[in-house]
Amino acid sequence: MGKNKLARFAELATFPHVLQPSKDEVLEGFPMAGKWKSDFFKNERPLVVELGCGRGEYSVALGQRDPSKNYLGVDIKGARIWEGAKKAMIDGMDHVGFLRTRIEWVKHCFAAGEIDEIWITFPDPQIKYQRAKHRMIGPAFLAVYRDLIASNGCIHLKSDSEFLHGYLHGIIEWWGLEVLETYHDIYGQVIDQPDHVVFACQTFYEKMWLKQGKTITYLKFKFPEDGGSR
Repeated sequence: MGKNKLARFAELATFPHVLQPSKDEVLEGFPMAGKWKSDFFKNERPLVVELGCGRGEYSVALGQRDPSKNYLGVDIKGARIWEGAKKAMIDGMDHVGFLRTRIEWVKHCFAAGEIDEIWITFPDPQIKYQRAKHRMIGPAFLAVYRDLIASNGCIHLKSDSEFLHGYLHGIIEWWGLEVLETYHDIYGQVIDQPDHVVFACQTFYEKMWLKQGKTITYLKFKFPEDGGSR
């Protein structure tokens, strides 16, 4: 491990707006579950969670765009989280925080209905069949999100993968979920709405995909009042 990465890990441990619980702390009754607004952010603003946040670019950008909400980036890569956490601290963004843990464990990190919005930006599409269970918008993960999201909450998927975009549409139809917005090419279809949230940030990966000529997709949806069915 490089010195730079070690230094980032050491500094990350000093950030009050970053939680890095152990596996046991998460799985054996995480004390912050149900208390993110009251105990971590110390307000009752809506809670927006970015899953697989990487460098935290979108969490920070959303926080800059609309400071009336709380934003929490979740990822297991501490050296990456450091970048967003450092910027949020320097800019005095006390409504932006980070949780370092595995996405597979998020069901233990929040109470039912605690999250108002979920963002998933540029996840690995996990194209191979044997990797399908790891898709962050697959049935198993969606069942977790359904339990954690507020009754009128929504989920955003921004991706470079037409496969993933279409795959999620299939699940939405199967489960009877409600599509709020959908675009196969945001730069071709939403360009006349420069203030749209899809343009809040161009992440490292988005810039890379755009250079390669890939289109960027966006899908926003919600669960019905009964939670949807399989």
